[in-house]
Amino acid sequence: MSSPRPPGPPPEVRLEPLDAMRLDAVLHIEQRAYSHAWTRGNFLDGLRAGYHMRVLVAGEASAETVLGYYIVMQGVAEAHLLNITVAPEHQGQGWARLMLDALALWARGVPAQPPLELLWLEVRAGNRRAIHVYEAQGYRRVGLRKDYYPDGHGRREDAVVMNLSLAPVASVLRDHVHVPL
Repeated sequence: MSSPRPPGPPPEVRLEPLDAMRLDAVLHIEQRAYSHAWTRGNFLDGLRAGYHMRVLVAGEASAETVLGYYIVMQGVAEAHLLNITVAPEHQGQGWARLMLDALALWARGVPAQPPLELLWLEVRAGNRRAIHVYEAQGYRRVGLRKDYYPDGHGRREDAVVMNLSLAPVASVLRDHVHVPL
């Protein structure tokens, strides 16, 4: 975990589509954040498949810093958060919460038929910090996938399956709000 941001106003940040120009910065974060990182091919497959892929950036376009990113696969009546990552040096500053809020707004505003009702994710059972963040954002634990993740030592780690219900406000937002995230 990095030290907190210095006092003062928070940096200007924006969520933008992940594109090939930002892929190297995303891969650099991915490789530092995970022992079993996604590959360039995984990200390119997501781009080709049309997944909802966003990067959180700070600063001007000519000198921007990628703080984090997320990748979501939309299905029938649900979406699956495949990857959400904050750069290690920017963790603990609320960026994951901000991206989860933006993701929930997007999911509730998607003009899908049928509308999206659930947002799913898996998280390593040992990643208590992430589980706490997800629960604080309204996700609930609904299951366990045994031996889902490699642990880097020839063993496997369970995944906690979580979901966020979008249904209570989805119908209201779908008819009245457009969220171009």
